[in-house]
Parts: sequence; structure tokens; C-alpha cells
Amino acid sequence: MSAPPLLKPPATAAAASPRSAAVPKATGLRSACARPTRRLQCSVSATGGGASSEMSDDNLGWAKRSLEELGSLPDNDTYCLMALSPLDGRYDRFMKDLLPFFSEFGLIRYRVLIEVKWLLKLSQIPEITEVPPFSEEAQLFLNGIIQDFCIDDAKEVKKIEKITNHDVKAVEYFLKQRCSSNPEIAKVSEFFHFGCTSEDINNLSHALALKEGVNGVMFPTMIEICKALCSLATQNSAYPMLSRTHGQPASPTTVGKEMANFAFRLSDIGKSFSEVKIPGKFAGAVGNYNAHVVAYPEVDWPKVAEEFVRSLGLQFNPYVTQIEPHDYISKLFNLFVQFNNVLSDFDRDMWSYISLGYFKQIPKAGEVGSSTMPHKINPIDFENSEGNLGLANGTLCAISMKLPISRLQRDLTDSTVLRNLGVGLGHSLLAYKATLRGISKIQVNESRLAEDLEQTWEVLAEPIQTVMRRYGIPEPYEKLKELTRGQAVTKDSMQQFIDGLDIPEEVRSELSKLTPHSYTGLAENLAKDIERVVDLESGFKIK
Repeated sequence: MSAPPLLKPPATAAAASPRSAAVPKATGLRSACARPTRRLQCSVSATGGGASSEMSDDNLGWAKRSLEELGSLPDNDTYCLMALSPLDGRYDRFMKDLLPFFSEFGLIRYRVLIEVKWLLKLSQIPEITEVPPFSEEAQLFLNGIIQDFCIDDAKEVKKIEKITNHDVKAVEYFLKQRCSSNPEIAKVSEFFHFGCTSEDINNLSHALALKEGVNGVMFPTMIEICKALCSLATQNSAYPMLSRTHGQPASPTTVGKEMANFAFRLSDIGKSFSEVKIPGKFAGAVGNYNAHVVAYPEVDWPKVAEEFVRSLGLQFNPYVTQIEPHDYISKLFNLFVQFNNVLSDFDRDMWSYISLGYFKQIPKAGEVGSSTMPHKINPIDFENSEGNLGLANGTLCAISMKLPISRLQRDLTDSTVLRNLGVGLGHSLLAYKATLRGISKIQVNESRLAEDLEQTWEVLAEPIQTVMRRYGIPEPYEKLKELTRGQAVTKDSMQQFIDGLDIPEEVRSELSKLTPHSYTGLAENLAKDIERVVDLESGFKIK
């Protein structure tokens, strides 16, 4: 086989393995200063467990290996100092888990996977006699390209792209070069990218990245937040707390019940994620299999395309143009926006509770709260989360609104937008981890909660006027309004009012026992019950 135009074939290649013997040295900022090799531990759980557990799914072993390889590169600190985005710089250590899926490396690897799988699929179609079934050795060779794909392979693709100025074509040429040492595959290497437009490869690559990255990284962290809120709810179910509506004292609740509210809201959104179906297209230049039918009119190409797309674990979209219309990305990202909005609401409430003194923040040795006020312990984690949720939603909304719109059969505006899928998710992940850190640093301040309740006996106006209605006392609301609105209400003044009511003595006795501390309704029971109500098994997964 002759080498692709302008490209040189590899100088040496072992017939038994697709891996090239030479490993190019790292260049640029990352090699500016040498330092000892370091290994990174990946915190992804593909099974939906906690975000701090190691990858356990063999299908995602490649992602763990890529992170370990990244960790061995020299002088990552210098690179981080020069990074344009804080996700790749200051917050680099929190973003590692997303890199294998949404980085340039990740996109290239998914493209390689699609191209190789497509060639294997062609070899299984009897009508395409030019690509006979591959031997077991050839299949192992091809699958090895996928399984062993590494950062140095991605660098080779980028070198080719400098010549082609086309990223997908560079992947095709890379595969032809890599397979040139295997005569069986080399004979049919022109069938790499057969009948495909770049978007056939790209849409499936982005779909797989979203499915694996969201299932493996985002959802476990979101589940961890829900679990943390459930724990806060049950552990603090009995602590009475003054509510505030419009910022003013309102009927008491409990600390746990307010945490349970957010656990329920977030987990309920989690169920909706399971309704998202990730489709793919594989129908050629404008979605009609034009070239396919000319080359092999006897093949049922829509059936072949559907089989191929579904073999990747994706749904199949039969009606497309040059692109898959991305409607599912809008639906998926809108759900992230909704989750993020609720979490931002939680962050703001926690900020307010800390400001009121209802929660203490556990100091961490060595940390500084203010450069000039030594006493400060600021709620920086909840503030960091809120800020990043805003950035995340700005990006996610922009992507969600843009992607479904494409002129005629296709324009290129989606291409650059799709490269930012990891940006919106990255800021979301950064926020989720900040919220979890904030939760881990707080403890209830019982004395402050009790102090506020003791100073707001006027909140008992609601139950008293409600009981007065039951016993037919005229104008109960108006009488309590006159007593309490804008007035200083004490335990004694409230008791005096109760004593003057024309109600049965046993009812008067029960009202007299009421205090702002005990007037919490069923809040404690509701908080204790949250773990039974919240369903984390059926949600937070894309099948």
C-alpha cells in the first residue's frame, strides 16, 4: 500500500502489534522543567458508587491508564500556570476524571474506536466481498489499536493533522499507517472511513464521550451530593430551626427537614436523566446513504447502520441530515442546568444559615480566611460552588440553544461548540466537589438555633388563630394580627392571650404547652423518612 499523500510511512513496525516502537519525547511547556514521575489515581466509579472510588469497570480501564500516563508527564505545574482556562490550570486537580472523555485526546481516541469498529463491521457483511472476514489475529490487532491507544498515539494523529488540516482525515491516515505492518489489514485499509462523512464519526464519538463521561464521572458525584444531604437530614432531623419567608421569621421547621427538601428535589431530577436516550447517525454525507447505495446497492444500508450504532450501546436516529441534530444534548444539558439551579439554591441557603450562625464551620489548620482579618472563616466552598454553577449553566445553556440549529443540511457552527461539552460539565463537577467540601466542614450550632426561636414567640400566632377558627371565635386572624404584627411578643404576653380565649380547658392547656421550639409540625418525621423516599437506584444513569 502506498502511503497517504504527503505522509511518510513508519520507519519500523512490528507485525504482531499495532504499537509503534518509538515513543516521542514530550515537548512544549510540560517538558520545560524535568521532575520525578508521578502517578495519578482516578476517582471515577463506572458502577455509580461514590466519586472517590477507583475505576472498577474494565471497559473504562483505558481512561484510568490515560490519567496515569498524563501523570507521568514532566512539569505539569508549569503547564497549569500557563493554562488559559482555570479548569486546566488552578482547578486542574479536580478535573482529572473528565480529561479522558472530553479532552482532545479523548475525542481522537473515540474517533479511532469508531473507524476501527466500522472496518470490522464491514468485514461481516457478506455482500462486501472486498473486505472478507478478518482472521482472529487481525481482529486482535485492530482491537489492540483501540485498547492500547495512548497519548503518544494521539500526538501522532496531531502531527498528521498539521499536514491534512483535517482532524478526522488525520485519524484515517493514522490507522492506515498503523496497519501497514499487517498485510491482511493493509490490503483493505482503503475501507477505513468507507461511505462516511466526518460527522458519522464525530457524532458517535461525542455520544460515547457523553454517555461514558456522564455515567462514570458526573453521576457518581451527583449521587454523593444526594446521599450527603440525606445524611444531613436524618442526623439533624430533630433540631428545631426558625424558618424565614421573605427574610422574616416564619413557622419553625427543623434543620433536617430543610436538608431533606433539597435531597428530594435533586434526586427527583436524577430520575429524569434516565429518560434521556443518546442516539447516533451513520447515514453518510446528507443522511441518505447516497454513496453507499452506488457502491453496494444490494446491501440494506439502513439496517447495517442501525446494527452498527446499536452495537456501540447507542440508540439509532434514522432521520438525519449530514449531522445528528443534537436534540438529545439539549435535553441532557437542560437537566444539568435544572440540577445546578437547585444546587445553587442550596448553596445560597447554606451561605445564609452560616451567616445567621445556625451552622458553625470547622476550621482547617493552616487555612486563611482573610488577608487582613485573622478571625474569618468564610463559606468559600459554597461560594465557589455557586460561582461555578453560574458559569456551568451559562455554557450549558449556550450549547443547548445552539446545537439544534444548523443551516439546511449542515453548517459548521456546531463543530466548535461541541468541543466545549467538557467545559460546562467541568464547571459543574467543580461546583459539586466544592459543595461536598462545604458540607463536610459544617456542624449545627444548637445554641444559636435556640436563641433565635426564644426571641420569636410571635410565630405561635398561626396555630392559635387556627384553633380559634375551629371553635368559632370571631375574627381570629385579626385578633392575632393586632397582638403580634410589629409588636414585641413574649412568652408571657402570648400566655395571657391564650388565657383569655373562650375555648375548652383541655385545648387551652395544649396551646399553653406550645413553644417556638416545639411548633415544628411533622418536620422531624419528614426528615427521618427522606432516605426511604429518595430513589437513587432508578435515576442518574443513561442506558
